[in-house]
Amino acid sequence: MSTSLPPSSAPVPSSRRRFDSLEQEAYLNLWRTYDRLKVIEEELFATVCISPHPYNALRLLKAAAPQGLTVQGIGDRLISRAPDMTRLLDRLETRGWIERNRRPDNRRVVDVTITEAGRALLDELADRVRACHQQQLGHLSAEQLQQIVRLMSAARTPHEDAEGIWTPRTEG
Repeated sequence: MSTSLPPSSAPVPSSRRRFDSLEQEAYLNLWRTYDRLKVIEEELFATVCISPHPYNALRLLKAAAPQGLTVQGIGDRLISRAPDMTRLLDRLETRGWIERNRRPDNRRVVDVTITEAGRALLDELADRVRACHQQQLGHLSAEQLQQIVRLMSAARTPHEDAEGIWTPRTEG
């Protein structure tokens, strides 16, 4: 005997509900997806004793080279918030991957640049990072990936800083 699912418009009995709302179901699916994809990424970065936050900071600094970024500039561009940028940068500097310099005209502003060793690490990881992304999402078509990008952008846009780097720009 087969059991059919109720039509999507029919209310699901509360005893069978897995989620409190469609918003909760969507959010928890995002969270679960992130967790599954993060495992693959963490395995890659563990091979060079780095985590995603420092890797992302190095990637941002390489893109900004040769000028570099301020500590605030790095924090604004990170994919996810880093709770302690000073410690993150301390670890990168200790390993010789970045340099920090205080501005003579304003000692509170710290400029950060990537070193040759930091660039070499990113170069060493480049093919493996691409392979990681392929493993994570390579089973999806280009159209599906573009749809995910559009939907994720739409979901977070009301929660982004209006002037932030992650805010979609309107064409005009």
